[in-house]
Amino acid sequence: MKPRTIVFALYDKVTLQDVAAPLEIFARANDFGARYEVLLASPDGAAVATTAFVALNVDVSVSEAPDRIDTLLVPGGVPADFTFTPGEHDIPEEQTPDAVEPALDMVRELAPRARRVASVCTGAFVLAALGLLDGRRATTHWAHCQELAANYPKVVVEADSLFVQDGRFITGAGISAGIDLALALVESDYGPDMARRVARWMVVFLQRPGGQAQFSVWTESALPVTGGLRETLDSVVCDPGADHSIAAMAARAAVSERHLARMFREQVGLTPARYVEQARLEAAKVLLAAGDHSQEAVARRAGFGSADTMRRTFRRNLAVSPSTYRSRFRTTGITRGHG
Repeated sequence: MKPRTIVFALYDKVTLQDVAAPLEIFARANDFGARYEVLLASPDGAAVATTAFVALNVDVSVSEAPDRIDTLLVPGGVPADFTFTPGEHDIPEEQTPDAVEPALDMVRELAPRARRVASVCTGAFVLAALGLLDGRRATTHWAHCQELAANYPKVVVEADSLFVQDGRFITGAGISAGIDLALALVESDYGPDMARRVARWMVVFLQRPGGQAQFSVWTESALPVTGGLRETLDSVVCDPGADHSIAAMAARAAVSERHLARMFREQVGLTPARYVEQARLEAAKVLLAAGDHSQEAVARRAGFGSADTMRRTFRRNLAVSPSTYRSRFRTTGITRGHG
């Protein structure tokens, strides 16, 4: 087998975990017989600062990178509110965050050399800015999916996914989702047995239950919206067990049901019913993880009405039951020491 060359495109203020997690996966895969050759690259070959107090030394500059690359991996760190229009590379320097311009240049140079291109977290914004994700499905950190969709409307954003593959482009969600993406790459290259052995050694799920939708709706509710809708969103989050039928919400917002639906679609990106369901799901997850209430009690407080309805909602959205969710996500129960 020929070695598969993986190049990490690093730049200042890169997210350390977005680099370290995939590196560990590829290194452990080599322990089990894979043949990955990993190179860390930066625009000029100099070390780069990270978001976690340390700097990373690199192996090569862009000009020294191989002509042929199996996988180019672009980690996160680029500000999610940065918007760069392909073809407008002469934008004033003061309008470009310091790390972005070198990252764009680097990926523009290296991507054509790669068999596949992957990103973790806000690394997807670099790919989108260069037009590489136009007409493709993609994802990023749950907190930035709406920004990605708004800033790059040609990208089909899948906010619920831990990673998305479309052609030779694979985009991953935030931070620890780099583990999921890297395991998927290992499985694609060397088969499921290899990926399973690495996952077991790393003590991680080969395929995590549910997607990143389990973390998102309360952040979505904090996005700026018009006054009437703001109060409606807040009322759902603060009291998910109340009557949040579209008729009741429209009455509270003093608009017609049709106008309310349009406001939700344009400003939230969800239907009213979907938003209410997601808010209730969030509430139920908190109640399950933080307490010992019965499932019936949790269902009533979260607004589902019955445990059966809650179970169906969990399975449809997260692919796990409420009891499984509770066992995996509640606190460990380890008591804190004194001193």
